Amino acid sequence: MEIAIGFPARGIGEGRQSDNVAANGPMSQFVNLKIKRQAGPESKPYWEEFRVRYRPNMNVIICLMDIRRNPVNSRGARSTPVVWQQNCLENVCGSCAMLINGDARMACSTLIDEIGAEVTLEPFTKFPVVRDLAIDRGRMFGALERIKGWIEINGTHDLGPGPRVTPKVQQEAYAISRCMTCGCCFEVCPNINPRNPFIGPAPVALAHYYNLHPSGAAQRDDRLQALMDDGGVMSCSNAQNCVEACPKGVPLTEAIAMVKRDATWHGLFAWLRE
Repeated sequence: MEIAIGFPARGIGEGRQSDNVAANGPMSQFVNLKIKRQAGPESKPYWEEFRVRYRPNMNVIICLMDIRRNPVNSRGARSTPVVWQQNCLENVCGSCAMLINGDARMACSTLIDEIGAEVTLEPFTKFPVVRDLAIDRGRMFGALERIKGWIEINGTHDLGPGPRVTPKVQQEAYAISRCMTCGCCFEVCPNINPRNPFIGPAPVALAHYYNLHPSGAAQRDDRLQALMDDGGVMSCSNAQNCVEACPKGVPLTEAIAMVKRDATWHGLFAWLRE
């Protein structure tokens, strides 16, 4: 579950005195953050700059929490806490994804020591902005409904041991199961734009994941048919930006290629059956 943070509270570093500083000081001791903000979905975006004191091993989330504890911008003016999304803080849930210095990354796993003291934060551009850095991922979750991103069972009673799965299939499925629907692949995909209704890399890969499962294969034809419709898997132009940006190393291009193959055979056999 995603949590939008935008109210004064304590977080990482609880018990510390606030390190948010508006006064001038040695640049090496501070992190300068330029944040693209937006009061609401229909509001006009604007930029605001903040400065927080640097500590070793701090990540972007810690910077945002410092600002939240004392929302004073770099000019010394009182501001409002920045709103963002977070949950696990362990690079697992995917909710804190945003543009960090122009790259789609996870805020919890992006260290200031790696990216430097000049940090620019923006919300993803392929999803509607709710407020500041918080976005609405409804498009992605709607795509998961379209591809039936679940395994149907016949009741909740004890069905006995599950079907056997070979180690090769287990290995292939596990690589895809690491997907955390963060949206990084959506953000970097050139085929996701106002002129193309492409369903997105992650939903295509997850369709292959569910089709690999012996029980999930019962809805295989439905998933493939959904991916053959407008905006389906054939809208992928194989730019391969997604696999480069994926923070979990999911083999997205391999999964997409497998789905394209399966969809082609599905369409051919459907035509022969007519």
